[in-house]
Amino acid sequence: MAMLEVNDIHSYYGNIHALKGISLTVDKGEIVTLIGANGAGKTTTLKTISGAMHPRQGTITLEGESIETLPPHVVVTRGVVQSPEGRKIFGALSVYENLEMGAYTRRDTAAIKQDLDFVYTLFPRLKERANQLGGTLSGGEQQMLAMARAMMCHPRILMLDEPSMGLAPVLVEAIFETIVKLNQEGTTILLIEQNAAKALQVAHRGYVIETGQIVLHDKASVLRQSEQVRKAYLGED
Repeated sequence: MAMLEVNDIHSYYGNIHALKGISLTVDKGEIVTLIGANGAGKTTTLKTISGAMHPRQGTITLEGESIETLPPHVVVTRGVVQSPEGRKIFGALSVYENLEMGAYTRRDTAAIKQDLDFVYTLFPRLKERANQLGGTLSGGEQQMLAMARAMMCHPRILMLDEPSMGLAPVLVEAIFETIVKLNQEGTTILLIEQNAAKALQVAHRGYVIETGQIVLHDKASVLRQSEQVRKAYLGED
């Protein structure tokens, strides 16, 4: 049984049919990436999984449990946690307070402390800036904080929406190294990323979405060699 299974999802913005029968799976311990152009439906897929949107048709199950009708705060308590596009940290709160907000739904105090120690080990710069306001951090530091805040929810599946967007190349490398480390530590990841080359380097499997439909699905190593993917998403002739 897949940890996460999305089956024949149809989602709408009003009368606009945004997702047209999306199906995908994420197995425990995997990094699965969803790549596609702007407007293809990547973020809408994550919104639907996270409960921010509810599909008009189709099912979403987490280890066999149906979650497609649940509100977002309940989906989070089930262990499906999203680090959103554009970071969306709390700029007026300190780094530490942002991390506290990530654990807002939890009551396991000892485990929260362990997770805080873990994210500080993963992102030592955040520990150095624990009392600094989130809004004064650099773009790369804010992305680290967004990911660390999501990890404070102790996710069963971490959904990352464009984590490298707007970052300098050296920071992009650091973010993807962190994604690999998180996965090696046991975190299952669903990754949305416009940098298809980097996403397919770190992922185990990948899906290609175009105009709300999955058009390709395979091992990431196979997709990297696909002529269609190389021309459309890797910038190769």
